[in-house]
Amino acid sequence: MADKASTTTGNTKTDAAFVEMTTAPLGPLITRMSVPAVIANVIGVAYNLTDTFYVGRLGTAASAASGVAMPVMVAIQAFGLLFGAGAGNKIAVLLGKKNMTLAKKLVTTAFFAAFAISVVLGAAGLLLLHPLARALGSTPTIEPLAIKYLTPLLWVAPLYCSSYVFDPVLRFQGRAKESMIGIGAGAIVNIGLEPVFIFALHLGMFGAGLATAICESLSFFLLLGLFRSRSGVPLTWSQFSLSSAVLREILAGGLPNFVRNVMGAAATDVFNLSADPFGNAAISAITIVNRVLLLTASAEIGFGRGYQPVCGYNYGSGHFDRVKRGYWLIVRASVVLLVSVAVLQSIWAPQLIQVFRDDPTVVRYGVAVLRWQSLTFPLYAYIICSNMMQQTLGHTAIASIVGLGRQGIFLVPALLILPRHLGFFGLVAAQPISDLCTFLMTLPLQRHVMKELRPGAAVTTTKLERAAAMRNAQDEEDAADA
Repeated sequence: MADKASTTTGNTKTDAAFVEMTTAPLGPLITRMSVPAVIANVIGVAYNLTDTFYVGRLGTAASAASGVAMPVMVAIQAFGLLFGAGAGNKIAVLLGKKNMTLAKKLVTTAFFAAFAISVVLGAAGLLLLHPLARALGSTPTIEPLAIKYLTPLLWVAPLYCSSYVFDPVLRFQGRAKESMIGIGAGAIVNIGLEPVFIFALHLGMFGAGLATAICESLSFFLLLGLFRSRSGVPLTWSQFSLSSAVLREILAGGLPNFVRNVMGAAATDVFNLSADPFGNAAISAITIVNRVLLLTASAEIGFGRGYQPVCGYNYGSGHFDRVKRGYWLIVRASVVLLVSVAVLQSIWAPQLIQVFRDDPTVVRYGVAVLRWQSLTFPLYAYIICSNMMQQTLGHTAIASIVGLGRQGIFLVPALLILPRHLGFFGLVAAQPISDLCTFLMTLPLQRHVMKELRPGAAVTTTKLERAAAMRNAQDEEDAADA
């Protein structure tokens, strides 16, 4: 086990964070980390729900168009989190080990790599906008509206993507409040700006996309300022590296996030295509239900995100007992939360759907989908908490498989098969079946991960850390010879 009395880094911010993460009482500590993450997530989803509400006033086709556009936004965000969460997961462990040099290298490389890739993604999306909209399930009436919505968002793709590098990197250093301010401010401004652009300026769907693009840019610049002033791990151009070892570390840490987000986008696309035979009302209902469920899921994800820096620091410093106790604390809290919400959203399903679209057909479809998904929604508590621990501890393959399960391995085949044989009921039953299968798959995989935290076990070191240690030893030897 790692030495718990390791030397300081010489950086006041990171040393203070180390002491807090490894010695503070777990309940209050995880709560302090989780509350800002939950607030930021809920604000973001509240914006999505508000967007759904405003766009729904433009008609059923417009509501469906926003659902068609969602996978593009999720994909851009996914690339940001691939690099941001990849660096963040690793630096929490590295800071627990007091390895500041590698932490700076990973953060710097993650930011500049994500920015460059998102420039390419945005440009490609603009050039292929019409075939992209059709591939995402647009009907002839939906396609022009989806294009209007997507165009301004693709122009700011680099800023939108890069915000999701700063967000997790700040959180994994224990700067959850700063992350909340950066992400939440843009969403709050958007809630007020969107109706002005849509209705007062008569810009319709283009106005909805433009308001979002402006506010995502605001979040980027705010996060950049907070990062420069509050982060204990600065961006240092001299530390930028495209070596295979550095990229492998980042991508391994962020792959589970990327898998979850990309498969979420793909599953939304498959949901839309599967709902297409039932008409625009079914697509609209699926869009509304997904966003309603996202509100609760975002709170659950906030619990997990609050635990991740605590998990990383304590694993890196060898405090395995704190890692396990923190995990069971958030699992229990999450189960209570999701069971309560599942009951309430089942009871109030008609009212929840009517808030966004008062169309009898949309309400009928939406109520059926929401109530059936509520049956297995509490299982998500164990799935997401386990998945986040797996990711932070470096179990990339296991975390990716679990991340694929709920919206990939099980959901996509269910969507492709069940509606053909069971009609709309097959569409409704697909997600609950996927949730149950993913839960059963996660149980043995998580037991395997927990075995790594047995008393006396050693903290895992990566190839990049071993290579850096060998270089440092060689440098010291050369200096001694000189």
